[in-house]
Amino acid sequence: MRFFELLWDETVKAQTLWLLGLVVMALAVRATAHERRRAHALIFFFAMHVLLLVVTATMGAVDSPFNAEARIPMWVFGAVCFVDAGAHVLFTGLLPRLAVTVPRIVQDVVIALLSLVLSVTVASRAGVNLSGIIATSAVFTAVLGFSLQDVIGNVAGGLALQLDNSLEVGDWVKVGDISGRVAEIRWRFTAIETRNWETVLLPNSVLMKSQVTVLGRRKGAPKLLRRWVYFSVDWRHQPSDVIEAVQNAVRGARLDRVATEPLPNCVLMDMTESMGKYAVRYWLTDFAIDDPTDSEVRTCIYFALRRAGITPAIPASAVFVTQETTDRVATKEQKELARRKGMLERCELFAALSDAERDQLARRLKYAPFTRGDVLTRQGAEAHWLYLIEDGTASVRVTENGIDKPVARLSGGSFFGEMGLLTGEPRSATVIAEGDVECFRLDKNDLKRVLEQRPNLAEDLAAILSRRRAELDAVKKGLDAEASAKQRASDARHLVDRIKGFFKLD
Repeated sequence: MRFFELLWDETVKAQTLWLLGLVVMALAVRATAHERRRAHALIFFFAMHVLLLVVTATMGAVDSPFNAEARIPMWVFGAVCFVDAGAHVLFTGLLPRLAVTVPRIVQDVVIALLSLVLSVTVASRAGVNLSGIIATSAVFTAVLGFSLQDVIGNVAGGLALQLDNSLEVGDWVKVGDISGRVAEIRWRFTAIETRNWETVLLPNSVLMKSQVTVLGRRKGAPKLLRRWVYFSVDWRHQPSDVIEAVQNAVRGARLDRVATEPLPNCVLMDMTESMGKYAVRYWLTDFAIDDPTDSEVRTCIYFALRRAGITPAIPASAVFVTQETTDRVATKEQKELARRKGMLERCELFAALSDAERDQLARRLKYAPFTRGDVLTRQGAEAHWLYLIEDGTASVRVTENGIDKPVARLSGGSFFGEMGLLTGEPRSATVIAEGDVECFRLDKNDLKRVLEQRPNLAEDLAAILSRRRAELDAVKKGLDAEASAKQRASDARHLVDRIKGFFKLD
């Protein structure tokens, strides 16, 4: 019975029950926190405190002369446990709720200093003479400090990096040949995660002595990284034409991870004997996905050059020998012409054209390919041409009251832009390529030649347009057959006047 009485007395004197409550609170906070601190040290210190508490009570029950000496480590472990538990509650529970973030290394330093101060205070009050211990350990401390100078340098470097906010977790940095995201700043090292799924541990002392480039950081501006994508075009094409075609395409395309502000631009970087070297400069928003985004920009450049009829440069040393006979050239031209005429024949708008007229238009069609994210046409734009989609899909989107929403999808065999081609009406929707889209473009001037030869063709085109619009309105407004027919006749007359006025036909 005496053992339990002594155990209770020691528990009350050491405030063990209050300490237990604080430990339970710390563990509960740790279990609910998103950023969890390690609890191994906390559990170890409390377990050692309880173990020494039992040892002290046992020594008291057997009247051991070392009873008083056993209390000192018990109190020291209790003091350290108190500091660690309090740190859990403060740094993991309370401060995050107040939106205050304290760097991990600063937390560790505060815990270490408070634990040291409290342990010395408890030991001193217990009657331990610390002056003799300090005096006899001076030489040992000097030797230990000299041998641990690298470790001390790493710790000091880690503190400096955290306290002056020169580096933060999440920053993208470049140190020598290493480039990656700062994942953690610890006592000894800073962990950097590269794009190759590697984690590089750089000693903090090395970071303090090296030139560190923080990528994408500018005061008062969002985190953006400028990327360069190079390409070459020979001198058969004017630099201004190349820059205009590529720059407009990249700016108009909706590419993921490419910032819209600042705008991408195209510049002539160098002039060689056989070609001009160009670069597209854009701003990357997600630093982890750099090469795939470069690839999308290159694809956009390729299709922009194809649409403009500009071919990338071929090295001057390359020699191609192809025997092109007259029959071979004629065969290729006939196949291409048949391909284009087939598209016109499948297009309802040109059903009233004769075979000769379709043949004439087919020769005037311009090949205009697009890739994913390219904007084929933009809502509100004035573009006097029509697109015929041969292959691929595109999304039709309409912006109303500031809200952009999809309304339809176009696929092979579809066409759009007929109102802009025939009447000059601004585009009613934005069309964006969902993947590679093979298109042909018919311009106003090419159609004008056919209309000038047969002006009454305007009436046939107007009849087809009015029928298409009437069918759409009948579905939207629920019109009956008679009302739909009246609306179609009225629209046809109105459209004939608009087409003749737009093309200046007599």
